[in-house]
Amino acid sequence: MKVILLADVKGQGKKDDVIEVSDGYGKNFLIPRKLAKPADAQSLNDIRVREEARRYRIETEKKEARELAERLKGVLVKIHASSGADGRLYGSVTAKDVAERLEADHGIVIDKRKITVADPIRAYGKYALEVRLYPEVTGTVNLLVCE
Repeated sequence: MKVILLADVKGQGKKDDVIEVSDGYGKNFLIPRKLAKPADAQSLNDIRVREEARRYRIETEKKEARELAERLKGVLVKIHASSGADGRLYGSVTAKDVAERLEADHGIVIDKRKITVADPIRAYGKYALEVRLYPEVTGTVNLLVCE
């Protein structure tokens, strides 16, 4: 008997998997407990359509992330900061500062959690920060900290 799993079943598969089980296991255990439903043509078609929609959404998000990564290549973010007598900044430049300045100056909205600042930025200079836009797509933001 072919069934479509409605929830993860240990030892059988994950949700929306189509599996072959014995008639008794399907009719007496899986279906009454709402863990599975019989696999008919309509149900199989619904799963196929959902999977295609999910793949399309992922491809669209990847494409948008790649386009944003290309836009970020030519962007220079300037942050003005004050320092003490020894040239060290008061405090440090954080990912939040970079995200706010990027949105204010260039209109590019990026979540501060996606910007990777390896070490605290506590001196004037030019830095390249990595931005994780999608699991396989990263971009680079050029940062200039000046007086």
